[in-house]
Amino acid sequence: MNSLNTSRTIRVMLVDDHNVVRSGLATFLSAYEDFELVGEAKNGLEAIQLCRQHKPDVILMDLMMPEMDGIAATRAILADYPEIKIIAMTSFEEEKLVQGVLSAGAISYLIKNVSSEELAKAIRDAASGRSTLSPEAARVLIQATRPTPKQPLFDLTEREHEVLILVVEGQSNQQIADALVISLATVKAHISNILSKLQVSSRAEAISYAIKHKLVSL
Repeated sequence: MNSLNTSRTIRVMLVDDHNVVRSGLATFLSAYEDFELVGEAKNGLEAIQLCRQHKPDVILMDLMMPEMDGIAATRAILADYPEIKIIAMTSFEEEKLVQGVLSAGAISYLIKNVSSEELAKAIRDAASGRSTLSPEAARVLIQATRPTPKQPLFDLTEREHEVLILVVEGQSNQQIADALVISLATVKAHISNILSKLQVSSRAEAISYAIKHKLVSL
């Protein structure tokens, strides 16, 4: 692994609840002359305490941890030490995590399968104020900005919603007609409209869709 000679040493802190991960990252940092490991924490609370002692330049922050997660820790640390650069490192690429930690102030978001050279560059970039987003995280953010289709519930009339509830409860067309005091033909018309609006082709698919998307309360 190549080392980079530089006049500035970047002080790095590791925050991860897995000992093996921290050990691996510590070994990685030791291979570079311009990185200095100044502290290790196994949760967000420990990270906050260590920041007061060591004042790192860059923190490699896991997100899913006990006691205090990475998002809460990022927000708390940057509230007191806005000059610290935090790189979120996780195995997950969920929209909630990506947006959450970036909103909290993290400068970068990396998936843990990142290569050593990519991680080294991300640390140097972070120390210089430049962001790095893994392709996976960037894709999540792009998808999050796309308009979402209008929920079918908003297209259903009040009566159609009532019919859908009874369909989900397993009532027959005749039972629905009796319950709502409407004709059998009207029930069939409502169900036809419901199938069309939910873009499904059968009663069973309508029930499955309604339950999955919480269009009715069970």
